[in-house]
Amino acid sequence: MGLRFCPKCGTLMTPRVKNGKVYFVCRRCGYKEESKGDSYRVRKETKSRKKIIVIEEDISMKVLPKVKITCPRCGHNEAVFWTMQTRAADEPATRFFKCTKCGYTWREYD
Repeated sequence: MGLRFCPKCGTLMTPRVKNGKVYFVCRRCGYKEESKGDSYRVRKETKSRKKIIVIEEDISMKVLPKVKITCPRCGHNEAVFWTMQTRAADEPATRFFKCTKCGYTWREYD
């Protein structure tokens, strides 16, 4: 998900852009490593004019549990799923599904 921890001291590393490349830098000890294989985009903030680095990495297909369910878009019968509390705490959680073939995401309420 773009999070990196320093191999030397264990501190959360922050992304930085230098010469068009993304590096992860440790705030505590200064350790630096180049980002490998992550896609990213740099967004400029209008008020403070600082650059914000957004790390985009789709790991959902790798780590989320798979279930046999029919995709409403392509008809494929396998998807990954996760749950999220989108309504009041006394109501059931919402289940989200993402097709492993076409990537379509849909939700299911109880």
